[in-house]
Amino acid sequence: MNRAPAPPTAASPWLPTAPCTPGRCDEHPGPDAGTVPSALAVLRLAAGLSAVLAGVLLAPATALLPTAARRAAARRWCRAVLRAFGVRTRITGVPADGPLLVVANHVSWLDIPLVAAALPGRMLAKTEVGSWPVLGPLAARGGTLFIDRDRLRALPGTVRAMCTVLTGGGRVIVFPEGSTWCGRATGVFRPAAFQAALDAGAAVQPVRIGYRPDGPAAFVADDPLAASLWRIATARALTAELWILDPLPGGAYTDRRSLARAAQRAVASERANRSFSSVHQRVSSSPASASSARTPA
Repeated sequence: MNRAPAPPTAASPWLPTAPCTPGRCDEHPGPDAGTVPSALAVLRLAAGLSAVLAGVLLAPATALLPTAARRAAARRWCRAVLRAFGVRTRITGVPADGPLLVVANHVSWLDIPLVAAALPGRMLAKTEVGSWPVLGPLAARGGTLFIDRDRLRALPGTVRAMCTVLTGGGRVIVFPEGSTWCGRATGVFRPAAFQAALDAGAAVQPVRIGYRPDGPAAFVADDPLAASLWRIATARALTAELWILDPLPGGAYTDRRSLARAAQRAVASERANRSFSSVHQRVSSSPASASSARTPA
């Protein structure tokens, strides 16, 4: 839940931007591309939105459950949301035990239920998400940690909040590329969030996200949420894949930058192993005027 409905009016040079756009991503739809009949797409859309709404209504009750039961309920709900939208899932690997900083590449809003279906935890999102209709209250009730991306002074406080969760044995989920990328282009893992793992002595759990075909899932640039929902509902045989990679012990790294690079290499290596094609040049950071789905540095 890390995307603004429109770019900020003032560019923040520390925020990254992706070269991806919906048009460019759809130029290479992949071998499984196709659409389902409109009637089926409408049913999927209605079912998906109903599943999300059910999560909003049931969130207060699940908050009273023990941690293990709450995580199991979150996994079931996220899988139900994905199935309702017609998205098949394939999860490979087993997460490490104990507190984890879960870091993943960022392609779509679908990443949130996909990761939570395998590794439920507290998401890191921008403060604007809390004001979104339906999704905002759901995020807040789900324990989302919010960050004001335009206030660098707030970043240490956010890192401390993440550290507190990890020290208490919880999981924090972060998309450290700082922006959504269509899956062919990739971003650089920004190091700030990794400080929380170092401070808490927690392991970092890298995961790799991919979609087949990748065009319909990508939620990039100024792509309207309604357009993305419809594109996903109409996609034929859309499969979301998540690979849980070997954990990185925080104590093995001297600083957050080396830890961030190690996590990025792990995810990039898995990407190469899966033979993802590339149509964009790698871009690390530029002014935020065209950025999408940004998360903190």
